[in-house]
Amino acid sequence: MSSPFLEATALSCERDWRLLFENLDISLDAGHMLQVSGPNGSGKTSLLRVLAGLRQPTSGQIRLQGKPLASRNGDLANDLLWIGHAAGIKGLLSAEENLAWLCALHRPASREQIWGALEAIGLRGFEDVPCHTLSAGQQRRVALARLYLDSPPLWILDEPFTALDKHAVSQLEEHLAAHCRSGGLVILTTHHSLSCMPDGYRDLDLGQHAA
Repeated sequence: MSSPFLEATALSCERDWRLLFENLDISLDAGHMLQVSGPNGSGKTSLLRVLAGLRQPTSGQIRLQGKPLASRNGDLANDLLWIGHAAGIKGLLSAEENLAWLCALHRPASREQIWGALEAIGLRGFEDVPCHTLSAGQQRRVALARLYLDSPPLWILDEPFTALDKHAVSQLEEHLAAHCRSGGLVILTTHHSLSCMPDGYRDLDLGQHAA
């Protein structure tokens, strides 16, 4: 029997000397989408950062592709893409330059691929525009364009719908669902009520795991 793509066992997480959640178990296979919900301060972003390997849990273990997450630092980007609540782009660089720089760290992309991703996300004509001149929604779309390039199977996204207009929200929902239908895995937080969900959709309410 094959192991889950991502598995967390007995996770607990502490922030500022306060235990956010404890005894959390997660088991996710390819094709799943996990929406992490809960009240403010329940640890949604902290959990995503733990699952992305950006911070250590207070206790518990995470296995990705059957291997301990802590042992995957060198090749983690082959399986996992993290996009945080902040756009994470450099204002002085253009949209194309930002994506070229981000992709070069792990999966280099050609200019044609980058322009295609920006067109897919609705930014055709803004390829050479410095990002500090773009609106908050446009900057968010530059960050999300990474989802339209050659990307790892696991996407971990913290509030990806922030600052997007109605059309962009609908487009992103469908893209996330399509990624799951094609065998990918999505873990996200959002205050937005999803209207397009794959068959493997699940909700995790961290309020039920409060310490």
